[in-house]
Amino acid sequence: METRLRGVGVSHGVAIGEVRHLGTAVLDLPDRQVPPAEVPREVARARRAAEAVAADLRARGNLAGGEAQEVLEAQALMAIDPELLADVERRVGVGATAERAVSDALASYRALLAGAGGYLAGRVADLEDVRNRIVARLLGVPIPGVPDSEEPYVLIARDLAPADTALLDTRLVLGFVTEEGGPTSHSAILARALGVPAVVALPGAREVAEGTVVAVDGSTGEVVVAPGPKRRAELAEEAAARRAALSRVTGPGVTSDGHTVPLLANIGRPGDVAAALDAGAEGVGLFRTEFLFLESGRAPSREEQAGVYREVLSAFPEGRVVARVLDAGADKPLPFLTPGDEPNPALGVRGLRALLDHPEVLAAQLGALADAAEGLPVHLEVMAPMVADRADARAFAEACRAAGLHAKAGVMVEVPAAALRARALLQEVEFLSLGTNDLAQYTFAADRQVGGVARWQDPWQPALLDLVAMAADAAAAEGRSCGVCGEAAADPLLACVLAGLGVTSLSMSPGAIAPVRAALRKHTLAQCERAAAAARAADGAPEARTAAHAVLSGE
Repeated sequence: METRLRGVGVSHGVAIGEVRHLGTAVLDLPDRQVPPAEVPREVARARRAAEAVAADLRARGNLAGGEAQEVLEAQALMAIDPELLADVERRVGVGATAERAVSDALASYRALLAGAGGYLAGRVADLEDVRNRIVARLLGVPIPGVPDSEEPYVLIARDLAPADTALLDTRLVLGFVTEEGGPTSHSAILARALGVPAVVALPGAREVAEGTVVAVDGSTGEVVVAPGPKRRAELAEEAAARRAALSRVTGPGVTSDGHTVPLLANIGRPGDVAAALDAGAEGVGLFRTEFLFLESGRAPSREEQAGVYREVLSAFPEGRVVARVLDAGADKPLPFLTPGDEPNPALGVRGLRALLDHPEVLAAQLGALADAAEGLPVHLEVMAPMVADRADARAFAEACRAAGLHAKAGVMVEVPAAALRARALLQEVEFLSLGTNDLAQYTFAADRQVGGVARWQDPWQPALLDLVAMAADAAAAEGRSCGVCGEAAADPLLACVLAGLGVTSLSMSPGAIAPVRAALRKHTLAQCERAAAAARAADGAPEARTAAHAVLSGE
């Protein structure tokens, strides 16, 4: 009997195939006391296992590249965290085995993260994966994970660890469905980067039996369980027609009546440039620069940074590249930069706040960007994360000038205060860039990694659209640009609404550019404006989507 389930669609496309379930680790911990004479050996075992797991995670990241590499690097740092290893050593010292010490130490950390809220609570799944990998290595057993299969399948799991998601074989994994996660969880971000249809936050997903055929629509969030042959054929035809239509639409982002909306790419490192160029990106709307810092655990030199930045800038002659300065803190702590004892780091010293506490780090990065752009025809723009008020914006603009940076300075709108006072910010800087993931998180007090609050992380929430409109109106009044670089830009229908709200550019994962380009080409600016008004008039996210769809489809 065909049934329909509804989760949150996070990566576009349709996948039809048999279900395979992700294996879960079953780790039997040894129940014995370690005598004092064996403590040094047991501590060494624990350290070797942690270091081996960190090395494996880094290797997986290097193979995957892109956003996955950044995620896995952060996870590798968890495995060899000095405080964690010190806690393990203390536990072994009072008689725990290496396996038990690692498990208990990470359980303690897990409780702290879960209680911290914000970004840190969203790292619980990553931490559990680190625990399982270290303990499994100590026990000498394989880590259950992505199933072996010679036939393509749809993967279902409670959640997917970044290490599993990053190296999914897209020839075999047609799509995936998870019970946990949200639109901006690591699973969702990596699914979009891989171009794999995905649905998250679907309660009861694991109850679908192994081998059952399902159809996963990563655009709508619908999962059809046991579709009949006719329905399967219809879905397959629809998906094929959709892909063919996308391949025929090329060129810049523009509405059907000629209103331009440049389509830019979000990238994390030089290795992501090729995908952006293949997708026809008109530039880079978000160049995340923190990977350099996360990989080394230190502030790289001005020369090191300049060399990497120049690789990216050189790839877009005459194009626009927006570099975000180091966004550290919360789920991306750096020992040399961010406090280690904050009760809630997501609401603490992160982003620009951390850089202003360490002006030498900011000055070196801005100087490196200036060096990298020297002599290139690229249009470089630089923006600061986590800006809350005009004083923040002024401090960043002054730092840019002091560094001799001949580039537009802008700020990210990620907290409601910045949207509410956007016009004041624009007295100090030249552009705004809306980070809708964090803006939703802080607007609704809804952790972006927690499936249970996913409905408030939905970028269709009318209150979030109100804040976007407020920032875009402020920019228009000041003759400035206001882009969106959050994943909201990757939704073709929502992209039209954002254009109707007055957003001047859209930046997204390269794989999302083609469907967004095609959607914009179908509608006039006036239609987009009417859809935006209808969405804002709705009472909730589902109603907003339905209202916008009705306007744009003519229903």
